[in-house]
Amino acid sequence: MDVKIEQSWKVHLAPEFEKPYFISLTAFIKDEYKSKQIFPPAKQIFNAFNFCSFDDCKVVILGQDPYHGLGQANGLCFSVNDGVRMPPSLVNIFKEIKEDIGKPVPATGNLERWAKQGVLLLNATLTVQSGAAGSHQNRGWERFTDAVIKCLSDNKENLVFMLWGKYAQDKGSIINASKHHVLKARHPSPMSANNGGWFGTHHFSKANEYLKAQGLEEIDW
Repeated sequence: MDVKIEQSWKVHLAPEFEKPYFISLTAFIKDEYKSKQIFPPAKQIFNAFNFCSFDDCKVVILGQDPYHGLGQANGLCFSVNDGVRMPPSLVNIFKEIKEDIGKPVPATGNLERWAKQGVLLLNATLTVQSGAAGSHQNRGWERFTDAVIKCLSDNKENLVFMLWGKYAQDKGSIINASKHHVLKARHPSPMSANNGGWFGTHHFSKANEYLKAQGLEEIDW
């Protein structure tokens, strides 16, 4: 199956695209886009991969579902398009960055600039129906993104994995922590973050310290 995805990812994930589950997933997704309003736009489904190649990847942040509001999702977890109001979780991410490294909260919640520096912003599920959170869960996306995580863990070294909340931490259980730097915290959503375990975790400075120690360029958060 010819999947339109960045070439280095296509090389590593090619076997996955031929498996029955992925072929069934593709058929389901095509039908959904024909009959319903689905986010992100079809051309942006693989944005996380297209902005951050396999070869350039240094940091992985795991999300769960794309945003399901009009104009929000752009294929990168936690990210929204320019001009779109920042969701509460993203607000808390930028608050922690400001507290951690002193960087002011930006005017936009578009995280393409992170992705272009080697941050894979990976949702477990890559599509969602408008206004229906979780509507494309358990259709095959999770199996695909598990394969992505395993591929990274097995074939690269010295990655930083940021696992926020129980869902991400459970999904990240396949990561080889002896080869990679795994950072865990509570989810940045207000319900979780305000109960402690998100603010003050300093994940962004810790990630940069680790990258620097490996001789890699730090991320401009």
